[in-house]
Amino acid sequence: ILVATLISFIFFIGYDFLYLQPQQQLLEQQKKEQLAKEQATKSIEINSSVTTPSANTVQTSLTNTQVEANAAPVVQVNDANEIISIIKTKTSQIEIDSLGRIAQVTLTSNRYQDEEHHAIKLFTADQLRPLEVRFMDVALNNEAFKVKVIASSKELDASVSPVTLTLTQTLAKTTLTKTITFYPNGNYDLDIATSTKQNYFLTPGFRPNVIVDAYADHGALLIKNDGTLNIVEDGDLEKNSDFVGMQAVSAFDRYYATALYNFDKNLQVTLMNDNNSDPQAFIHVMNELKLHGYVGPKEYKTLDALDSRLTGIIEYGWFTFIAKPMFSMLDYIHGYVGNWGWTIVILTILVKLILLPLSHKGMVSMNRLKELAPKIKAIQEKYSDDKQKASMHMMELYKKEGANPMGGCLPILLQIPVFFAIYRVLINAIELKGSGWILWIEDLSVMDPYFILPILMGATMYIQQKITPMQVQDEIQAKIFQWLPVVFTVFFLWFPAGLTLYWFINNLVTVSQQYYVNKMFQAEKEKRHEEHLATKHTKKEK
Repeated sequence: ILVATLISFIFFIGYDFLYLQPQQQLLEQQKKEQLAKEQATKSIEINSSVTTPSANTVQTSLTNTQVEANAAPVVQVNDANEIISIIKTKTSQIEIDSLGRIAQVTLTSNRYQDEEHHAIKLFTADQLRPLEVRFMDVALNNEAFKVKVIASSKELDASVSPVTLTLTQTLAKTTLTKTITFYPNGNYDLDIATSTKQNYFLTPGFRPNVIVDAYADHGALLIKNDGTLNIVEDGDLEKNSDFVGMQAVSAFDRYYATALYNFDKNLQVTLMNDNNSDPQAFIHVMNELKLHGYVGPKEYKTLDALDSRLTGIIEYGWFTFIAKPMFSMLDYIHGYVGNWGWTIVILTILVKLILLPLSHKGMVSMNRLKELAPKIKAIQEKYSDDKQKASMHMMELYKKEGANPMGGCLPILLQIPVFFAIYRVLINAIELKGSGWILWIEDLSVMDPYFILPILMGATMYIQQKITPMQVQDEIQAKIFQWLPVVFTVFFLWFPAGLTLYWFINNLVTVSQQYYVNKMFQAEKEKRHEEHLATKHTKKEK
């Protein structure tokens, strides 16, 4: 079981190194190419003095299948729409374009900067934008993508107190009005209505395109009225899907999200697939609807302040049931410590203390098994032709000596889900972004730039291996185990510094504990030896 567990863990690390990291590099390359393309497009627009799109730049198509499915029309929109209003909040700058959409959100805090120290922009060219409206009526929809929206203000400052913006679009059959109240934290309230009865669709937009990699989930997330989550990852939506009884809709990457929600209403939502089978969410609206919205970082405290149920947007995968309380503990400790690096150190020690009784018992059991190794080998050689009889005599020996062959495995098995839970927390927690620790660690969410932590982690793993009693008898297996510290060090070179810090501290505490148990066991062994000699001497005298 121990070998199988380690092989599984090695597979996970290998999967990361051989598949996830190349995928990450490919995505980063694509992002750079996209950025270069955007800059080239802007340059052409400036040279050509193009400020607004012509009617011919908008193409709309609606198939019978989509009408039957009651889905939003497929629309390809030129992204060169002029900005008609800019709203400044405490944390961001929000731009509204002439289609009444949130065209761009720029994070203004110094904490949210890219590798070149530029302010992070959440959206890229030609993607579906938040608050875009698509009418069920084809003719009306075509018109809506040609008629400019009128904004009540060109500039608003919501950095201190809420401000309200009204967007009006006058069409032949109806007038569409969006009344949006922006708040300092970047969230907003939306009141959308048409002057005549109309069926249309409203979208939270396609996910932010900032941190899209293979380490964390990205796609669309729906929160149902019973609190359950429906998550559709990018590339997984083969056809349009309808959902009813939804109360929140979000599109997200690793650290950022856009969301529309109302926990007092049941919403009908359609997820439409694009050319890459990525999900695009549309909320069904009849005449009018009141919603709340958010575009920005997936910070736990920010989302919790808006509505505790909205924290479901921060998704940790299979180990959410462990990861959520783990993050709550991290957040609680950070409230007192004030530094995320030391918070990870303290959490690691606390986890080790909780598992202390079990791990202590396991270490003692492994020492006893080491002591019994010659007797076990003798039994195996004696009954080499009869495995059943060999197993029976070995079990009798374990029972007689009070040793448990599974005692050393159980603590390791228990730590694996804890490790994966912490892995998911540290991968998804934007709170770690831009948070330093000591000296050279300026950002715990990225790799150690000087590889000091991975090397320390590998060194402590090597020491731990040397002082831990080995139960492996096979020479090939023993050699494989000897190379594990080197293999793990190589894999951890590219892991987030926060995760490597956790594993290093975990190893450091384990080494200390193992050293103590070994000394204790050696003292007991010497005491038993002295008692044996004393008994032997007494018998001689008699």
